[in-house]
Amino acid sequence: MSKQLILRIQSPEHGTKRLQVTTSEKIIDFVEKVCKEFGVSRADWSVYKGRDKTEELKGSRSRSLVSYNLKHGDMLYLFPTCGARVEGDHTPFPEVSSSPVPAANVPDDSRPVLGSDVVEDEVDQLLEKMDGKIYRSKNEQLCHHGSSGKCLHCVPLEPYDEQYLKQADPPIKFLSFHSNIRRMKSGVDKGKFATLENLSCKIKPGCKEHPPWPGGICTKCQPSAVTLSRQKFRHVDYIMFENHALVDNFFNYWRSSGNQRIGFLYGKYEHHKDIPLGIRATVSAIYEPPQVSGRDSVELLPDEKEELVSNIAAQLGLQKVGWIFTDLIAKDLKTGTVKHYRGTVDTHFLSAEECIMAAEFQNKHPNPCKLSPDGHFGSKFVTVVVTGDASGQIHFEGYQVSDQCMALVRDDCFIPTKDAPELGFIKESSNKQYVPDVFYKDKDEYGNEVMQLARPLPVEYLLIDMAAAFPVEQQYTFFYRDGIKPFPIENRAEVGEIQDFNALTSYMHQFTREDFLNAMSDFHLLIFLATCDMLPLKDHMNSLLEAVRNKDETLAHHLSKTEEWGTVEQLMEANVPSPTPLPREGSFVGPNAEPLPPIRGWPCAHCTFFNQPGRGECEMCTLPRS
Repeated sequence: MSKQLILRIQSPEHGTKRLQVTTSEKIIDFVEKVCKEFGVSRADWSVYKGRDKTEELKGSRSRSLVSYNLKHGDMLYLFPTCGARVEGDHTPFPEVSSSPVPAANVPDDSRPVLGSDVVEDEVDQLLEKMDGKIYRSKNEQLCHHGSSGKCLHCVPLEPYDEQYLKQADPPIKFLSFHSNIRRMKSGVDKGKFATLENLSCKIKPGCKEHPPWPGGICTKCQPSAVTLSRQKFRHVDYIMFENHALVDNFFNYWRSSGNQRIGFLYGKYEHHKDIPLGIRATVSAIYEPPQVSGRDSVELLPDEKEELVSNIAAQLGLQKVGWIFTDLIAKDLKTGTVKHYRGTVDTHFLSAEECIMAAEFQNKHPNPCKLSPDGHFGSKFVTVVVTGDASGQIHFEGYQVSDQCMALVRDDCFIPTKDAPELGFIKESSNKQYVPDVFYKDKDEYGNEVMQLARPLPVEYLLIDMAAAFPVEQQYTFFYRDGIKPFPIENRAEVGEIQDFNALTSYMHQFTREDFLNAMSDFHLLIFLATCDMLPLKDHMNSLLEAVRNKDETLAHHLSKTEEWGTVEQLMEANVPSPTPLPREGSFVGPNAEPLPPIRGWPCAHCTFFNQPGRGECEMCTLPRS
């Protein structure tokens, strides 16, 4: 009986393609189909079963594919025959998986060679070089060998050893990403053909055998059905906030308004030593984008400063590692407790809408990966929920959504339900879009495992959780001192926190001249200085950011003596708030400040714009000087 197969054919000049064939197909017809698919001449090219040009599939009209014992997903190789002329330089075969992979998992055939021009994150480069093994000391009761020997009870374990992960305290539920890669490379071939392919739920473009959808579809271009499975690994294993002050300032918005808030987490990805080959997202700052906040919802608005903020963070050695949002409802104002309604059997961990938003952020921040034909696989972007725990205290919950969820959201297949936050829904195919069937496994009333169509879909199948907490010893990338009020956070005008020249004057009033580096070491202040049009610092931020990043007091002291900062001091001297608080000894403003040159011009009392001398009204707001 004839069977249908999907075979992969790889050429050093043309990449990899997939063909759907039948086992009864004659060899000569198959070879002609391969050459036609690659656009080459059958006289100059040959198909082989082995990478080393062994077992050539010779054009025979009597033999069929079944005689070569080919199985679904097998790889064949297309080489030029001896003396054939090949355009371009010869490039080696990319490494690909030896296991069958559905054709729908590959969006197109113009994929890059694995590992070419892919610059992975620093933490990935570090972990790749590590041994990764779990070393154990000699067990005096079970080991009966010398100090230099090893036995079953003390030999080093692989980072993916299931027994070790289960017995860890607390148990490790998910493999780290690099432990999973080591597991993939643990076979006889040592991962020679290991690959990580991204799921695609879209129709493969360019099929010429039928009209475009909805006019037609075939097995070559149709995406395969998706069976959801719980992801066994995670890209990030732990989330660490450097200090409590960092999140306290973020919570202050909810404390003062009762409305929820969203922020973006800036920090670094580092090695997490508590988990074999683990990765930790260390958070150093929280940036709050423009948003409309309510008591039970938040709407993000377009942010003109997004690119600038990311550039400032990059010069400080930081990157966007995740997002955080509050879901807090006060329970007792006297005791300061909050309600607990997430993370229980009767509620949800993340709603479908939050999962979709997390997936969109993860798709915007893909994880560079040399093992992927696309150059990226999954994402390290994390989600942090601030909510109440069972004791009524504020609690952090860390999540990511699975790589399958990322694909479903990227290809516009997954939508939330109307009145059940714990359930999502896979769209049905329409004239505008073909959506493959999506299934998940569940147990029926008799305890049998059955396949269910994901309409609706419990979002718990898409979630990967991780711990989010603080270090034992507080860390400070940016300056912190008790009694020093930090610079106002951006986009908080509705709660009375405004970033303007008065705020800058009041903030700098807390520091002496010897504290210039500490004064500048505030993430929100640096953003303000880089975006304030009335200050002459926009084009001189590189040196300041370098001084803050390296904690270089010499460079900071030099910057405090520049003409640009001198102009800022003149503006602050002319704009001392009234009534004036008692200044610190030798501060930047006030009666104890160092003498400054006379100011040429005047600041507007209404909008703080600095006007040229001789004008009777403000050039910016047109209000009179008096």
